[in-house]
Amino acid sequence: MHDREIQLMTTINVKGLADLQRFLDQLPAKMEANVMRGALRAAAKPIKEEAQSMAKPIKSGALRDSIRVSGRIDAHNGKVTASVKAGGKKNGADVFYAHFIEFGTKPHSLKKGANRDSGKYQDVKHHPGISSRPFMRPALDAQAGAAVEAAGEYIKKRLATKNGFDTSEINIELEE
Repeated sequence: MHDREIQLMTTINVKGLADLQRFLDQLPAKMEANVMRGALRAAAKPIKEEAQSMAKPIKSGALRDSIRVSGRIDAHNGKVTASVKAGGKKNGADVFYAHFIEFGTKPHSLKKGANRDSGKYQDVKHHPGISSRPFMRPALDAQAGAAVEAAGEYIKKRLATKNGFDTSEINIELEE
């Protein structure tokens, strides 16, 4: 590994997920995908909440308010995904700058008429850049275990309530 490369990995061992998988394997593929979409959304919720608490109130809290969870099923390959995103348009605010806050920017030139924080258009030739203030990756790191537990608990509850499986003997817990 070169000194410029960064490897980001999180390893979490969980007891009880193999038992849940045996129940999931008994479901039709479409039903299993729906359960997994809900589980991934449940897993993303603690990450979203942590990211919101870490996002500094910038522009009246618009950055914090733009953080959201989405989930989808790709019908072509059966892949189920969930994601936590920040930015975009939310409640009338265009939070185009979310990635600038997470990763920072280098000094750069601006075109005439660039919109500044003051809301006024100014003739600015050079922007000094900003230092990064990460909120998404630290949220994932801090809540990875809680996310896995939330997914497991969601699956357990959903299988019991909607599908009639007895999941009462399954305990979802992180291994150290």
